Amino acid sequence: MQTALLIFLLLPQLVDSTDQVRQPSPETQELTHEKRADIYMARKMYREAVDAYSKAIDEQPRSARLYNKLGISFHHQMMFGEAKRYYERASELDQKFAQAINNLGAVYYAEGRYKRAQKTYEKALKLTPNSASVYSNLGTAFFARNKFEKASEAYLTALQLDPNVFDHKGQTGTLLQERSVEDRVKYHYFMAEAYARSEMYDRALIYLRRAFEEGFSDRRKVLNEKAFEPLYGVAEFRLLVDPEGKYLAEQQASN
Repeated sequence: MQTALLIFLLLPQLVDSTDQVRQPSPETQELTHEKRADIYMARKMYREAVDAYSKAIDEQPRSARLYNKLGISFHHQMMFGEAKRYYERASELDQKFAQAINNLGAVYYAEGRYKRAQKTYEKALKLTPNSASVYSNLGTAFFARNKFEKASEAYLTALQLDPNVFDHKGQTGTLLQERSVEDRVKYHYFMAEAYARSEMYDRALIYLRRAFEEGFSDRRKVLNEKAFEPLYGVAEFRLLVDPEGKYLAEQQASN
């Protein structure tokens, strides 16, 4: 029950909203099936998107792009078996289609097959070595396997390629970006450290605050991490980590 709740909280973009709006607006009537499906996806109308992408595939039965998009529409409904089927079909049609391979890795991750997900992300990176999103997914797979050093390396590479990589929703595009982790406290602290190592201190503070809000309490651990040293003089950091000033005073005295 707790794990299911965490998944729901961490992946709100998977909630199906097709009951709210069922018909496309008049301006979509003249669009191709694919474009109409893309609009449905943007509106989180995933069941309608499935129908529209299926019609598009009837017209283009060898389109790897369409099979990948159809897989995503099932993925957002947590129908991982169907999603996997269409990602695999996309990969068969185009063996260099890194997006479909990445998305297949996201299915393995959702199923808890973290090592398989890791290997699949690594396969995708051989085809698209400069993809920040795939590196972030690889980092999350390593994190789930408690391989924290490798996870940190992957996250840092992702940030170097795209400083905004962890802000992307991965909701309506053709490449899914994994977000769910079971231990949010550990994850938020880990992300704070990754941002600090990349000298993105404003974002490091955001994630550090989230870690404390979720129950993180080891202030000495924060102050012993060299990546956070440049933040010692920042009032917001001091109020968050050492509001009474005793830990920094002890550390300065010991030095």
